Amino acid sequence: MQIKRVDHICIAVRNLDEARRTWEPLLGKDKPDDVYIDEPEKIRVVRYWIGEVGFELMESLTPDGEVARFIEKNGEGVMLVSLNVDNTRKAVKEFQEKGYPFIPDSRGGFVRPFRKGEFAFLYPKKLNGVLMELIDDDGLESSGSLLQD
Repeated sequence: MQIKRVDHICIAVRNLDEARRTWEPLLGKDKPDDVYIDEPEKIRVVRYWIGEVGFELMESLTPDGEVARFIEKNGEGVMLVSLNVDNTRKAVKEFQEKGYPFIPDSRGGFVRPFRKGEFAFLYPKKLNGVLMELIDDDGLESSGSLLQD
């Protein structure tokens, strides 16, 4: 397993449209480079490329979603750091062998599908409170606009 780069950083926000108005001028962007809705994770996301690293703003679709719970507990802010790996399944196996716990999905598995790849979450308690994601999707494909610009 190889960690290739920091893939993306996620900021949990209460209102995605308001957050876009705040962040886009700072990032030098007039619209996101990628937008998507992830129904299983209950999130709506906009992504901006800063070099090879994605900078994401994400809003919960439901009051009981992980992003909503994070905001209720911690307030808005950095929620996740994602590392791009060559193979998520191999990375999960290697890290489990080293004692790193992963967060199961609703089916009880650790690896979840995303576009052409897969991802998994490590428990933040093991990593100084940081929610880490391992992902093998190349992240360069845009899903098209799912949000109103």
